[in-house]
Amino acid sequence: MNTYNPYMSLPGITNEELAFLRQATTDLSDGQKQSFFMAYSGKRKSAQDVLIFTLLGFVFVAGIQRFILGQTSMGVLYLLTAGFCGIGTIVDLVNHQQLANEYNQKMAYESFQIAKMNY
Repeated sequence: MNTYNPYMSLPGITNEELAFLRQATTDLSDGQKQSFFMAYSGKRKSAQDVLIFTLLGFVFVAGIQRFILGQTSMGVLYLLTAGFCGIGTIVDLVNHQQLANEYNQKMAYESFQIAKMNY
């Protein structure tokens, strides 16, 4: 039995994300799963990336993490308010894992739609 799991090659993958991906792709064919993996792996962000961009917000420009996560309006708000005077940036430091998980779930849904349309 082949137990190779391509999701394990994703950097910083958590058990929660792995379980979500397995559940999301159960009804896909092998070709669709491959298409899903290719689309998803290019879009996802690891929690470590979000953490690094949030830390850069303290030193350079607040809100970088929000721009990276596709939350442009929040990024502009952080930029104009210096990360809500630093408080919003601190909250994002604490919640960086949750921010990454929410973003990755959205990207998994988009990748699922792409995989379903391709086949």
